[in-house]
Amino acid sequence: MPHRTDIQVRFSDTDAQGHLNNTAYAVYAELARADLLDALRGPDTYLLLAEMTLRFQSQVRFGQAVHVTTDVQEVGESSVTLEQTVYADDEAAATVTSVVVLFDARAQAPKAFPERVRKRLEAGEPLG
Repeated sequence: MPHRTDIQVRFSDTDAQGHLNNTAYAVYAELARADLLDALRGPDTYLLLAEMTLRFQSQVRFGQAVHVTTDVQEVGESSVTLEQTVYADDEAAATVTSVVVLFDARAQAPKAFPERVRKRLEAGEPLG
């Protein structure tokens, strides 16, 4: 079951024609990633976006109900691949594939997921 994050669309997320600006999709995907993975952050530990692909499918207009679903596709030693879908009024509007890396700022290197975290990620459970 994918993790769902409801999005509050702001008027400033749209262009002069009332369409959702293309950069807002990336911000919404980021909010949903943080919603799923936020508990991994800690002192000197960060989540770095290593890769992102965004495919637009349909327009989103101000006033539509928007949410993002997030599915864990693959869990590596220190990275996780996520597949996300941005929905407007329950219709798919964009898909986002991203790779996020757990990063140790002190060591300036990727940090392995603890085993309990890996198991929860593999089950697609939110960590927050």
